[in-house]
Amino acid sequence: MQMKRSGRIHYLAVDFDGACRSVQGFTTRHEGVSRPPYNSLNLGMNTQDQPFNIEGNRSILTHAFGINQDDLVSVRQVHGSDILVIDEPNEDYGHFSSVESDAVITNQPGVMIGICVADCVPILLRDPVKRAVAVVHAGWQGTAAKLVAKTVAGMKSLFNSDPKELQAAIGPGIGRCCYEVDAPVRQAFLQNGMPWDSFAEEQGEGKWRLDMAAANRDLLLSAGVPAAAIQVSDMCVCCRKDLFFSYRRDKGDTGRQMGFIMLTED
Repeated sequence: MQMKRSGRIHYLAVDFDGACRSVQGFTTRHEGVSRPPYNSLNLGMNTQDQPFNIEGNRSILTHAFGINQDDLVSVRQVHGSDILVIDEPNEDYGHFSSVESDAVITNQPGVMIGICVADCVPILLRDPVKRAVAVVHAGWQGTAAKLVAKTVAGMKSLFNSDPKELQAAIGPGIGRCCYEVDAPVRQAFLQNGMPWDSFAEEQGEGKWRLDMAAANRDLLLSAGVPAAAIQVSDMCVCCRKDLFFSYRRDKGDTGRQMGFIMLTED
């Protein structure tokens, strides 16, 4: 992953191999119109930022990649495990914003799907053979519920994707260095059979440092995605105030960056 510029925005770009054409990456907090504490490219509708600022920022993002804002799909994220599937053209994708979901899968070219985050881990998936893509919002609840593995299974079921052909990118989220969790989080992971000690470090009685990127990488591997096809950002959004929003660091009063991916026409 490397920083690139498209139109007005700088973003952390992901380069995937293969003949399938797509654009994808993770936005930073810069080049938008929002004022502090949402400065400046806040893309999250579930904030106290002015709606017209968020609309303006989303327009900046979509125009940077040559599409209209109506072709951006974002959902109402609820830390659940439901997946929205878009497998046919729509005249206006804006109505999906009220759908409660934490992952989106599509095989439609020219449709940008995005997940907003401000500590949670954004994950991109691409099948260059069957031409399908997905985005996943993985907070601790979604990670414990194995949402990214469920999304891989959904791509296999819907589009006959072979997990061995999939490519994945785990974007910037809160790192182990800054993410302390307690016993209920640990219990949720253990109840779902996840190897807690592989990605959590005990910090004292009832406290652990959790590496959500490592946990989701483990889920992708278990789902059959090859290790060589998984890219993982080493940036912690809580540490990098110069680049990213962080809900924990900013005590909830902050914006949202977006992980996005779009199939383009061959």
